[in-house]
Amino acid sequence: MSDPYETTEAHLDRLLGRALNSFDLPDPLVERLGTALAHSSSLYTTHHSPSAGLWRETHRHTYLLPDGAAVSLWELAYRLKGDRDTRCEVYAGKDGLRLAVARIFGETPSDAALSPLGDGEDGAESDLALLGALFASSPQERHREYTVEQSADHARRVLRRAENADRPGERVAALLRSAYAHQITQAFGGRQCLADGRDAGFSLYEHSFVLLDGTELSLWEVEHTATPDGRHMCEVYESEAAARGAMELRTRVR
Repeated sequence: MSDPYETTEAHLDRLLGRALNSFDLPDPLVERLGTALAHSSSLYTTHHSPSAGLWRETHRHTYLLPDGAAVSLWELAYRLKGDRDTRCEVYAGKDGLRLAVARIFGETPSDAALSPLGDGEDGAESDLALLGALFASSPQERHREYTVEQSADHARRVLRRAENADRPGERVAALLRSAYAHQITQAFGGRQCLADGRDAGFSLYEHSFVLLDGTELSLWEVEHTATPDGRHMCEVYESEAAARGAMELRTRVR
């Protein structure tokens, strides 16, 4: 946590002091930052992978210079599997941050991970057996790259647009009021199938949240047009199994 009474000079010294790679920053940049008049720090993303024992956060530190320019440093804080020590690295831009994530975690980093996954296939299978197999497929380990941005309000809006009677209730809504980060992932998307003798489109999204106590909680949203008048409808469930079961049930209505 940053100290609201900490001077900008002390903040910069502390940041560069804990960063393992601060010597890689260009000297002219460090000299410019040394003249900063004010600073602001914010959590940019947080990533949890409990099964892999990995954790990381990215922070943005912005400094106001005497000439009116604003310069940001990007800090990567992380812990590796089996190690509870937090390591920090600092970069002058997002490109350096992305390369660091790829180097340390062996994956393609941040911005791409925030985008919904594509279908990966052309055409739309209407075969009920194939569609049912896709609906019932085993959940996969999913990448977690959370964005810190009005997450409690996002959860409220997801629950508000749910039209199914068995949507999550007040217990879940109360928990999500403490959400501070979230990620949206498309788990199944853009498929057409027969529902009540008509073509209908189905998509499944996972809205995963991080709560203030560090726990993770997901809402599973089904978007479809398997309605009597073909209109778009949203249903929300507490588990992936329940959401996929609802999609499969919709395709079997005759």
